[in-house]
Amino acid sequence: MNNFSISKSWSILSDIEQRIKAKIEEVGVPLKDWDIQINYGIKTGLNEAFIISGEKRKEIVAADPKSAEIIRPILRGRDIKRYEYKFSDLWLLHIPWHFPLHNDASIIGASEIAEFQFKEQFPSAYNHLLLYKDQLLARNRAETGIRYEWYSLQRWGANYSDDFYKQKIVYAETMRVHKKTDSDRFPRFSYSEEGIFLDKTCFMITGDNLLYILPILNSKLMCFFIRNNIAVLDTGGFLMQKIYIDRLPIPPVSGENRNKLETLCVQIFEERRRSLNSYNLEDEVDSIIYNLYGFTRDEIAHIEKISSELRSMSR
Repeated sequence: MNNFSISKSWSILSDIEQRIKAKIEEVGVPLKDWDIQINYGIKTGLNEAFIISGEKRKEIVAADPKSAEIIRPILRGRDIKRYEYKFSDLWLLHIPWHFPLHNDASIIGASEIAEFQFKEQFPSAYNHLLLYKDQLLARNRAETGIRYEWYSLQRWGANYSDDFYKQKIVYAETMRVHKKTDSDRFPRFSYSEEGIFLDKTCFMITGDNLLYILPILNSKLMCFFIRNNIAVLDTGGFLMQKIYIDRLPIPPVSGENRNKLETLCVQIFEERRRSLNSYNLEDEVDSIIYNLYGFTRDEIAHIEKISSELRSMSR
């Protein structure tokens, strides 16, 4: 059913880890083979110009209500927790290349006409960015003012910007391991509503079966898998780049187990919204996953031991 080989990832393994590895390879389907897409967040080139506070947003919108159309809530990697996120009242001026003429395919470089239209249609946002013009021009000298206008985002998600308006799984590129609170436990994948943007320190997963995939990504088995397949950074934690996330093992969907995991995922969301811990619900998730892979009691005990050791790290 799948072509999952992780032989090159695992280093020297004990007998029990060899058995666990064999079952993961037999059952798990790499995330990249699911009907999903993984993309990174917005690269502004100058965060202080494009990422603004809630107060600054109010000021810009008060001067020009139309500007609300191009100011979107944004998350950073540090805002993303386990099954939840903490919105820090930060907002993104989402300015594509050649905005507001970005849908005109005939424009192939920096356009004075586009700048004129931006200034006319969104004067408050334009004037805000004008304060940073010199710094914006100094970003990428091979592109700024050549491929795109000085007021545009360096990388705005040209091929996938619509995905920011979809429901999605979100996670930080650098995922540190610590034990501050329940929401900080490792690993930390969360779920975002439509219209939430991400900065360059984050990734998003869009597509089908997200409420099935999310609890698996946050499971003890995934904690165990990450520990064995992704190198620990010198500064602590793991670099969760797409090349690694693509290979995370997800057991195939079955009607009953899908319904159970999706229901548990929604229940965990509700517990988090009420500031309650969700340990019991997450234990149920882990039990379902262990059954899907057919792990023995000894194998489960080993997975939980390694997961507990990793989650107890504090940086």
